[in-house]
Amino acid sequence: MVLFSPSPTVAAPYAAVVVDARTGEVLHSRNADTRLHPASLTKMMTLYIAFEAVRNGEISLDTKVRISRNAAAEPPSKLGLKSGQRIAFRYLIRAAAVKSANDAATAIGEAISGSEAAFARRMTRTAKALGMSRTTFKNAHGLTESGHLSTARDMTTMGRHILYDYPEYYHLFSRTSIDAGVKTVPNTNRRLLASYKGADGIKTGYTRAAGSNLVASARRGQERIIATVFGGKSSTSRNAKVAELLDLGFRRAPSRAKLRAPGRPAYVGNQGINAPSTRVASSGGAGKTIRVNGLVKTSLRPQSRPLPEEAPVLVASATETAEQPAPETPSAATSAIDPASLQAGIAAAIAEAKILPASTGPVPATVLQSDLAQVEVQPAVRIQPAPFTGLRPVARPTQLARAETTPAAPIVVTRLSTSGGRYWGINVGRYTSRYQAEKVLLRTALSEMESLDGSLRKVAEHRLGFDANFLGMTKEQAELACRRLRARNVTCDPLGPAS
Repeated sequence: MVLFSPSPTVAAPYAAVVVDARTGEVLHSRNADTRLHPASLTKMMTLYIAFEAVRNGEISLDTKVRISRNAAAEPPSKLGLKSGQRIAFRYLIRAAAVKSANDAATAIGEAISGSEAAFARRMTRTAKALGMSRTTFKNAHGLTESGHLSTARDMTTMGRHILYDYPEYYHLFSRTSIDAGVKTVPNTNRRLLASYKGADGIKTGYTRAAGSNLVASARRGQERIIATVFGGKSSTSRNAKVAELLDLGFRRAPSRAKLRAPGRPAYVGNQGINAPSTRVASSGGAGKTIRVNGLVKTSLRPQSRPLPEEAPVLVASATETAEQPAPETPSAATSAIDPASLQAGIAAAIAEAKILPASTGPVPATVLQSDLAQVEVQPAVRIQPAPFTGLRPVARPTQLARAETTPAAPIVVTRLSTSGGRYWGINVGRYTSRYQAEKVLLRTALSEMESLDGSLRKVAEHRLGFDANFLGMTKEQAELACRRLRARNVTCDPLGPAS
């Protein structure tokens, strides 16, 4: 008898990276470039492209997205969206960022690129543009799929781009809970946010193949550290490891460092992601995929329209008559010219001018020698121009009197603005610290983007505290924004030009 014991569960491979977020300097790494399953860390890229699409006008936060059967069928974690349901794009972003909802992530991809497969191609292309050279995406949510792989280093790079490329959305990752339209959902990272000083994001992930993953960021004073862990055995042990790595990062990072934010890649949008594929059989019988790019790389310039050829002008010598044929070669014509022929030609031209002084018809092509014989060749006479007999300008009077002028009333400029009348604003409260005022401004801007679009967030320091203001608005915009904010029980006071 042979006894078989169940094989132990194979732990997911471990990898870790710690960087100084300000400079990108690596402070610690282990298996940093090993390709592993990223799980829901994938949603950082999904959200990055969502932020990019909103910024470039592909979609707005208020766009109503229709949920497909594919999105509604995604397994948990999920928001519970139904097929055919319509929901604002902003709630999909919130659910994917905070709840890590798979149905919301798929709906984001389909809304932007038309299908999840096309969106995954855009994700991979964007990853390459960000420097994530060992990352390939196959879906928008991160559930295990063949070929859907990344590394701890690449996901750390992703988190750094989220932080610096779209700082206006970064606060979403620090929310312990958020309104996702259909319900309020908790943050999957709320335990680390509550337990580690300075932690403010970013994203968790878990699948059986990946283990427990996390990209976390924390700020203390002027220092900011990003730590990434792949392959944690549980969320508790993972959080403990991340806290340990963050502590290591704060110990090793300099207290002051010049910010070297990563550059945002050039915007391409959905261009090229839906290019057709053609299967071509190789010598071994297996087909290989050749991507056919339908973009026009060069434009052929049309050829110029051919111009009609002008008939050559034949110049005959004065000794030729109408019955004599023209010479057939240029050399014969030029060799017949001599001083006597030149004088005869001049005489013929003068004779033609005298014979037909007022003719309006065509000029005869030839003049017979019998007519030329009657013409006397006169020496050339220089023609003197006729004296000018037109009107001369009237001389300026010798005595001029200065006209009395009344000085114009001075124009007093009370306000000089290039904003086209947008010199109103609103105040949403006074706070004890600049950080608190900036946080309120950012939260207000994200919750009321429709009426505050285009305004300038500004914190004004006063003796009694820090005022949180939105500036650069028209009077109508300021009044509308205050009405909408007051309806949400948010303090709001319009600021006029004299405020």
